[in-house]
Amino acid sequence: MENQRVAQIFQEIGDILELKGENRFRYLSYHRAAQTLLNLSKDIRKIYDNGELEGIPGIGKALAEKIAEILNTGKCGTHERLLAEFDKGLLELLTIRGLGPKKIKKFYDELGIDNIGKLKTAAEKGVLADLERMGEKSQADILKAIQEHEKHVARSHLITATFLAEFLIGYMKDCSKVSRAEYAGSLRRGRETVGDIDILATGKDHNQIIRHFLAHQDVSLVLAQGETKASVILEGGVQVDLRVVDEKSFGAALYYFTGSKNHNIATRKLAIKKGLKINEYGVFKGEKSIAGKTEKEIFKVLGLPYIIPELREDQGEVQAGFDGKLPKSVELADIRGDLHLHTNWSDGRNTLEEMVAAAQKLGYEYLCVSDHSTSARIANGLDLGRIKDQIKQVEALNKRLRGFKVFKGAEVDILTDGSLDFPDEILAQLDWITASVHSKFTLSSAEQTARLIKAISNPYVHVLGHPTGQIVNRREPYELDIAAVARAAAKNNVALEINSNMRLDLSATNIRIAKEHGVKFVINTDAHSIDQLGLMRFGVTTARRGWLEKGDVLNTLPIEALD
Repeated sequence: MENQRVAQIFQEIGDILELKGENRFRYLSYHRAAQTLLNLSKDIRKIYDNGELEGIPGIGKALAEKIAEILNTGKCGTHERLLAEFDKGLLELLTIRGLGPKKIKKFYDELGIDNIGKLKTAAEKGVLADLERMGEKSQADILKAIQEHEKHVARSHLITATFLAEFLIGYMKDCSKVSRAEYAGSLRRGRETVGDIDILATGKDHNQIIRHFLAHQDVSLVLAQGETKASVILEGGVQVDLRVVDEKSFGAALYYFTGSKNHNIATRKLAIKKGLKINEYGVFKGEKSIAGKTEKEIFKVLGLPYIIPELREDQGEVQAGFDGKLPKSVELADIRGDLHLHTNWSDGRNTLEEMVAAAQKLGYEYLCVSDHSTSARIANGLDLGRIKDQIKQVEALNKRLRGFKVFKGAEVDILTDGSLDFPDEILAQLDWITASVHSKFTLSSAEQTARLIKAISNPYVHVLGHPTGQIVNRREPYELDIAAVARAAAKNNVALEINSNMRLDLSATNIRIAKEHGVKFVINTDAHSIDQLGLMRFGVTTARRGWLEKGDVLNTLPIEALD
């Protein structure tokens, strides 16, 4: 959990440097380090204790020293000095979609706006529209972005919440009295965002288990404490609820507190029809408990096959279970390669060789280098000369590799009119092309849909990258007709990407819509470092929520099927 604290400090350092107009590479180094720490599946303190901080991608000597300072003292001198120069409200303004340092400085200098509340008031009163180079549309866009921010600010991203929950589970298992601990709730169902984190534990001494939980160093406020449950607020502001249950009821409690509420109502009605009662303590016939130790017992008593947590949303899964039509859900072990990742040729942090080595450690058979095209200048996009040089490097590397292949590829920008950023002459030399939108997010639904369909119609395109443009908790999807895009993708034999990174795009709902139109999918990490290759599991979780099977996902195929 200290990963989050260090990441937050680094993010704020980068934000202040950006607001001050410092060198772009300086503030980006902090932002990238913050993202790396959030995506780490290991506890930063353990890495520090092992003397391995500088082994983390993007963490050099200077950043490693700052991490050590934070872990040892709880703060960072550089951060403290910068904070003394800036109002924290200005930093919060940077979290509003579409607001950069120049606009924030303009609002502050001309209107004294130094926090989100003041910005919202100014937008609602129409004051922003009167500023030079603003207008009604810009003001409306800002107000919409504030509303999006308010919707998401109280919820944690799936990836962040998962790592936090796993750290907590590890901590709970350090207690000698705990025999089992798992997280439940919407997090276990793999929702894109979660509110509270629910943890279940069982063991011999409930009181000692509760005390151990409350003794965690990141607990900043105890909301409730009882004999079988406790609620706390952690330093990062996340609420965590612990329930300690009897071993004989652990399965029933895990099932009940995993939810969803509507799924539980559906199975409760089913139990009533069978003359049974189901609750967090078990399944009962009269006063006798007939199931509860495991979840599988509960499904068996109800006459259902096991329904994975990701499907428990009351979206037809119970009836599908009766009808024998539940999907045989895709699994992480089915993934044979990653077809969208970046290297230090563009905005990635590792070399191609390092990414290959990391992919091989994961047991993959292939990957596709997908560095950005020319228009992505902020991401050091490749011009025609550099992409030709990279093609040669990939070809030379493949001659040295055994049992593994690197596909020559690119993430090519879709321009406003739907054309692609590289000419067909270059596209024809590549094995795998991901076409993606990185600009002009505010086009109308009709314009955006037409733009994507034109790109999909290019015969060299293999996959539409992060199709709706969403970045969970940061940017809402742009407007488009997903059904029309899916029909065009199926017609042109173009797959849709499920992006496993912070985007989590496509959403589970859009996956189901697209699948109905016969689309194939790829699950990619969009990794910008070797650590981010491990984010594949979150894309798989989203795919499972979208009812996908192995056969729906192209990168479950062996290398010869893609070659």
